[in-house]
Amino acid sequence: MFQSFDSTSTPQFGRERVNAIRARFDDLGIDGFLVPRADEYQGEYVPKCAERLSWLTGFTGSAGVALITRSQAIVFVDGRYVTQLAEQVDGSVFTGGDLVNEPPHVWLPAHAPKGFRLGVDPWLHGGTELKRLAKALAEIGGSIVVLNENPLDKTWSDRPAEPLGAVAVQQDAHAGKPAAEKIAEIAAGLKAKDIAAALIADPSSVAWIFNIRGADVPHTPHPLSRALITADGRVEIFIDERKLGEEARAHLQPLATIQAPATLTDRIGIHAADGGRILVDPELTALALIGAIESAGGVIVEGTDPARLPRAIKNAVELKGSADAHVQDGVAMVEFLYWLDQAEPGSLTEITAVQALEASRSRVGQNMQNPLRDVSFDSISGAGEHAAIMHYRVTRESDRKIEAGELFLIDSGAQYINGTTDITRTVAIGEVPEDRKRFFTLVLKGMIAISTARFPKGTRGCDLDPLARIALWKAGADFAHGTGHGVGSYLSVHEGPQRISRLATQELLPGMILSNEPGYYRPGHYGIRIENLIFVRDAEEVEGGDMPMRSFETLTWCPIDRRLVVASLMTAEELAWLNTYHATVREKLMPLLNDDAVQAWLEAATAPIEG
Repeated sequence: MFQSFDSTSTPQFGRERVNAIRARFDDLGIDGFLVPRADEYQGEYVPKCAERLSWLTGFTGSAGVALITRSQAIVFVDGRYVTQLAEQVDGSVFTGGDLVNEPPHVWLPAHAPKGFRLGVDPWLHGGTELKRLAKALAEIGGSIVVLNENPLDKTWSDRPAEPLGAVAVQQDAHAGKPAAEKIAEIAAGLKAKDIAAALIADPSSVAWIFNIRGADVPHTPHPLSRALITADGRVEIFIDERKLGEEARAHLQPLATIQAPATLTDRIGIHAADGGRILVDPELTALALIGAIESAGGVIVEGTDPARLPRAIKNAVELKGSADAHVQDGVAMVEFLYWLDQAEPGSLTEITAVQALEASRSRVGQNMQNPLRDVSFDSISGAGEHAAIMHYRVTRESDRKIEAGELFLIDSGAQYINGTTDITRTVAIGEVPEDRKRFFTLVLKGMIAISTARFPKGTRGCDLDPLARIALWKAGADFAHGTGHGVGSYLSVHEGPQRISRLATQELLPGMILSNEPGYYRPGHYGIRIENLIFVRDAEEVEGGDMPMRSFETLTWCPIDRRLVVASLMTAEELAWLNTYHATVREKLMPLLNDDAVQAWLEAATAPIEG
């Protein structure tokens, strides 16, 4: 199994660990300390040695930050994790904070005493984040204290070793462009702007630029590494050589000088000396690296990681690979949903469902000679009230039976060498109450609205986000997460800068892959989410139109539970989309199914719905 069901939350140690950190405040000259979820690479998924937030608080979600002061301990999370936080931390030690509306830089000037000194580990925070914090603290005469040691790390006596996942080469047949070309394009862009070098601090960008993949963190196949690329094309990659086998070394040596990670700050100093202009993405670069440039007398040029947008705009080979991966994944999903539908209600649990789905993906991958490399995230397998926890992770302690009369939500994804998948389906277990069907249909209307959107050049994710919500809004409801996130090409399942949400300001450009996943959640009762992946393309011209438009094309092919659709709530256009979608599911998947019973199930699951 690529996914574990062991409970890793240890809230029982929260009090003693918080007290141990506070005991060091006077020696460090601080009144508070920040513990982010991010690691030294500012990543979403982090190795075990960097699970600081979880170790301290017991909270295992993928986004959050803890603020420890002399008298308070607050864990800030967004709407996805409010329920999970309450279940995982010791409420007598920690209180919940709002990461969206009142993050630390908003909370501190409103609640901290004057002169508050906030300690930070400069490797765990980006430059942009600390600028916000410094500005906020200045309002109360406070300050940032950059620490030479992390008091949490000093307390964490059994901290795991750093990972040494093997590096693999992502061949051009899957990458679509040689690494040398990507490097040359970045170098040319630096030269045109009179910039000496770019610091590539995001491991996913390093993986994409050099056409390599890794195994250092769960579910995201990038090696923890950084790089320097100069305007004249000289390149250094900072990676532990123990990760490099013969093939990876032979691939990298013609492209770059391989350097030990510990030499990075010194090498930055050499490039920054005598006023060298260094491009840095402050959102992705640790303050420690920014400080190394400043200490050497370099000039920081703040800008976007030069690989970030090209990585998001998939080339034709990457899009073809993703499309093929999604057809394969669709076969696995259909076999799983058939299996689920045949089971007696109450005979399966949330864990057995996850195990069956992974087994299906593995079996189909072997049959289609494109093996499952990993899951793209821990599957969210929620029955009944657990489905209302947006990022629920089933453990052996929380596992429950999937009973008749309730909804079952399965949000999962896979990593194949040719693409990354992410799909959510909510299904009925027997006959379910009408209110579930009503809200399922409202969520479906939102998903269809995004799927069928046409929009002019310049449209951003925030412009489209209301389309996914309007049917729910009319019913007095909403969902507390974004409508969609970017997805990588055999890389991170959560990729920027593209997304669909209230805060998404990146223009949606042809080639960008996004999720389309509206939902509805009634805490303590049920949850609904329907998710397909889509990509941006130029739209066909419309007769009488007077400007070029863009639209989305669907990548995900898997039945949507027609038993939950209330046809009377759908427009004729929405029903036509759903029926056409299901016809395409049949067309693409039926020839790849070998079992007559599964074929018959798919035929029924994709039958047209009459208005």
